[in-house]
Amino acid sequence: MTLHLLKFCVGIDSVEDLEAYRARRSKEQAARGEPLHSVHVTRMFPKQAGKLLDGGSLYWVIKRVIQCRQRIVSLDEVMGEDGIRRCAIVMDPEIIRTAPAARRPFQGWRYLKAEEAPMDISDPAAGGESLPPDLRRKLIEIGAW
Repeated sequence: MTLHLLKFCVGIDSVEDLEAYRARRSKEQAARGEPLHSVHVTRMFPKQAGKLLDGGSLYWVIKRVIQCRQRIVSLDEVMGEDGIRRCAIVMDPEIIRTAPAARRPFQGWRYLKAEEAPMDISDPAAGGESLPPDLRRKLIEIGAW
């Protein structure tokens, strides 16, 4: 059974910001001859790694709303400079937009069941990107999305 991760995307204001950040990182990786995967290092190693690696994705919460996801490729153990074991979540570089879904703040990451994950959207305008941000946020808050 597939399981996903949910994570706040701190310091990013929009999916476009995340895409621009990932594009810069990919350019740097290509210049160094490294694989073009996105990597996010987190302190805790998921106990349900098998379910995450069975088609799971990392769903990004941007400005308190799930807005996109990236497929999880692997979960690699890395050691920090402080000698503490960490988890490198290695993701496919493709950013897939999802239907918006509001989320309350939390720390770290959370598991997200497959049946609770928002659907992918192929048309960015369907996610309300063309709406004024305040109106879009209010529609999500009242559950219209």
